[in-house]
Amino acid sequence: MALTSTPQRLVCFGLGYCAGVLAKRLTAEGWSIAGTCRDSEQAQRLIAEGIDAVVFDGDTPPVDPAEILSGATHLLISAPPDEDGDPVLRHFGEAIRARQDLSWIGYLSTTGVYGNTDGKMVDETSPIDPDVARSGRRALAERDWLAAHQEHGLALHIFRLAGIYGPGRNALEQLRRGKARRIDKPGHKFSRIHVADIANVLIASIAQPNPGAIYNVCDNEAIEASRVTEFAADLLGVEPPPLLSFAEAAKTMLPMGLSFWHDNRLVDNTRIRSELGVVLDYPDYRAGLTALFNELN
Repeated sequence: MALTSTPQRLVCFGLGYCAGVLAKRLTAEGWSIAGTCRDSEQAQRLIAEGIDAVVFDGDTPPVDPAEILSGATHLLISAPPDEDGDPVLRHFGEAIRARQDLSWIGYLSTTGVYGNTDGKMVDETSPIDPDVARSGRRALAERDWLAAHQEHGLALHIFRLAGIYGPGRNALEQLRRGKARRIDKPGHKFSRIHVADIANVLIASIAQPNPGAIYNVCDNEAIEASRVTEFAADLLGVEPPPLLSFAEAAKTMLPMGLSFWHDNRLVDNTRIRSELGVVLDYPDYRAGLTALFNELN
């Protein structure tokens, strides 16, 4: 998708997995990319790829905030909030609020802000009711960014991402590394999204900004995690791991892993399809895992 013929510059706060995929796509369109990452090794790797990267650990700005925003036309915020709030707003908020000429700002949040609905469907108008600490921090960050949008006219867009998978992060890799578990919790379905489709949604939004909009970003089929593992095992031609009851598996889960099983909800992705016109490259886990399997061969 050719977005514009004029020079554009994206600044990413948190040049990680998702932002990296978007950055590569936009670089191919002639955009320049800048942003922050957490360590010097990653920064050097990004610089070698033509990205103006600086290290930002969330505590101390690496440069004058106005300097890192110099020339920016678009911003993406994917750095996670901490116990003190959103580090980007904390350290760069004043400079960002002064840049009302920015064409588009994207904030990557999580569908976790909806909390547990016992399997009921949520859409972007559903109540925010997080019951896991990290989702609560995301909800507060959303609130603060929306306040900046309302008070200063920032071109903010919020994207609530479901479980992310893609190259290097998927059930195939877990099986190959011997890290996969097949956990049985009947009726507990997870929504997910391929990282390439996250980029598709962001690019579609950049092409048709709607400041203040919120989008659920997930594929078309929520499914039990055990089914995903079984399908991946079938692709690889291996036996799936033994089926464990959730009660048994929970005994050895770390708190972070256990928290992912706390909420059970279905997520409606109608808005990205109807408003943004997104046609997902990977509309379900079968399409996504099959493509990832083909890339291995």
